[in-house]
Amino acid sequence: MPLKVEDIMVKNVKTIEEKGTVREAAELMHRHDIGCLIVVKGERPIGIITERDMLKRIVLEVEDPVFTKVHQIMSKPLVSGRLGMSIEEASSLMRAKEIKKLPIIKNGNVVGLVTTTDFIRSPQVMKMMIKKIKRQIFNDILMSIKTKLELE
Repeated sequence: MPLKVEDIMVKNVKTIEEKGTVREAAELMHRHDIGCLIVVKGERPIGIITERDMLKRIVLEVEDPVFTKVHQIMSKPLVSGRLGMSIEEASSLMRAKEIKKLPIIKNGNVVGLVTTTDFIRSPQVMKMMIKKIKRQIFNDILMSIKTKLELE
């Protein structure tokens, strides 16, 4: 049975209102020792703000985090996954969109977050990867033997 995003996702996802300031976002991220916040309008997720967004759009552009609103620098549109999505689908989407954090949405609400770190930390994912690598090595050895026998 394939692993699903809910098997590895973080369920306690922190959010911030779009009108919050970048300073408030940084304080919240620091307090919870996290690298991103989902930006919401009411309860609806509309974007994501990451440490990288802050670095590129505040520090490098010398903007004032006290006055700059989160919605001004957040990454949007929000790329998201869904419950029931396999980890293969999630990782493919993340590679295709070049993102490291994938919010998981159910009925318009954020119910989880999968990050590239979650893939690495998950023993189930590591077992699956080892199994695929072993299978690939085995297939490579078989092809090598077949080629060698055909040459003789």
